[in-house]
Amino acid sequence: MKIDKLDVCPLKNPNLLVKVTEMGNVIEIQYMDHRNNKQTIRMLPGGLEYMELATGEVRQCQIHNSRAEQKKSLYRTFKIARGLINANVTDVKNVRWITLTYGENMTDTNRLYEDFHNFIKRTTYYFKGEGISCPEYIVMMEPQGRGAWHCHLLFIWDKKAPYIANKTLRELWQQGFVKIKKLDNVDNVGAYLTAYLGDMEIQDCADQGFKVIGETCKTVEIEGKSKSFIKGARLCLYPAKFNMIRSSRGVKRPTEEMMSQIEAEKKVSSAKPTYEKTIKLIDESTNFECLINTVQYNKLRK
Repeated sequence: MKIDKLDVCPLKNPNLLVKVTEMGNVIEIQYMDHRNNKQTIRMLPGGLEYMELATGEVRQCQIHNSRAEQKKSLYRTFKIARGLINANVTDVKNVRWITLTYGENMTDTNRLYEDFHNFIKRTTYYFKGEGISCPEYIVMMEPQGRGAWHCHLLFIWDKKAPYIANKTLRELWQQGFVKIKKLDNVDNVGAYLTAYLGDMEIQDCADQGFKVIGETCKTVEIEGKSKSFIKGARLCLYPAKFNMIRSSRGVKRPTEEMMSQIEAEKKVSSAKPTYEKTIKLIDESTNFECLINTVQYNKLRK
């Protein structure tokens, strides 16, 4: 399958059926000139083979040994995280963003899950004891350059978030350090928090002996300091089949709905478009082509 990026989208039919995904303050409209709603494959018992329904041919599933070999899958995971965060964070005053870090070079993923689960149990007990309503949470696990894990955690209330001392959370974590950051003036929290999950600072790459020559680099301002990142350098640190995103049961999910393009444009009304991408998928073996245009709007920007 070949993918071409286009500068201009020719899809401008008001009656064209589009998919609208609502994620809190962010709305995504996806235009396609061809859409396949039929199942094309069926997984076979054992999970190692699948059948192509059109031909009956049985094929082997491709097995990956690391997340670096599954870049597309990992980036889809980041997209899921952005949607999940934006669907639940519509007012940053109701949120506490917390980073949980180990005091040692802890690389055991089984222990990571257990330590986080115990932390949630302790915080739940603490909130109830203080008369504070228990929040929903979304957590993203991220490997550092040296291999140690840390957790990016969002506590989400349905009203203004209570004050919690850093010392209190550190005592509840029991594994090292805790850092609480503000999300003031952030109107797309999902994009903000997932921006660097796959990227790594140049200095971290050099410290780990990673080859960075010729890689795509970006420079951003973080807390008043200029930092440069190598795009995708962190991907090789994620283990295969690792569940990097977890959430409490009560979190909301993005909603999807099919409607005409003109109905979708009424839904976004005065919201400002903040992102647009158009690609053409080309299957040279069947001469099949499909144009896909994706536009995101932010209701907080007019």
